[in-house]
Amino acid sequence: MADANHIRLRGQLVDNYEGLIKRLTRCLGSADFAYEVLHETFLRLDRVTDTVTVRSPADYIFRVAVNIAHDYRKAQNYRVSTSEIDALLDFCDEGPDPARVVEARSDIDALKRALAELPSRARDVLRSIAIEGQSPRAVASRLGVSPRTIDNDLRLALKHCATFLDYTLVRRLGGPRPRS
Repeated sequence: MADANHIRLRGQLVDNYEGLIKRLTRCLGSADFAYEVLHETFLRLDRVTDTVTVRSPADYIFRVAVNIAHDYRKAQNYRVSTSEIDALLDFCDEGPDPARVVEARSDIDALKRALAELPSRARDVLRSIAIEGQSPRAVASRLGVSPRTIDNDLRLALKHCATFLDYTLVRRLGGPRPRS
């Protein structure tokens, strides 16, 4: 009596195939979906064991098919539509890629080494004007030197850093920056 459930269920499915399709179509609302579900049901009948005898094979097959349909619909809720996938693929990541991050960190380390080689006043002038945004006049009055000295120190610091980093120093056209 090995595989008695398996044989009975397969026989019932084959004998009552059209009736199951009609019943599932009414229940699920789609003939195509009913065919798909019944096909999956046929494949799942291989898993049925003989530990407990199936009393009503037709009802058992129908219940398995309805459960499969429920699982399919539940899985559809978790799937992403084609338009959603396209929108995700078109999403532009504005952050730098890992290679640019490494390159930028290397440049920052090199700039730190270049700044360490500068005289302290030139380093202070560059930091105050370029990073903190102070005016050359304010830096000159704080350090007790002339604005011309500040311009020279800034020019020296920029030239040194550009040389150290192997950057081309671009000179501005139109004279000095407007003072604020």
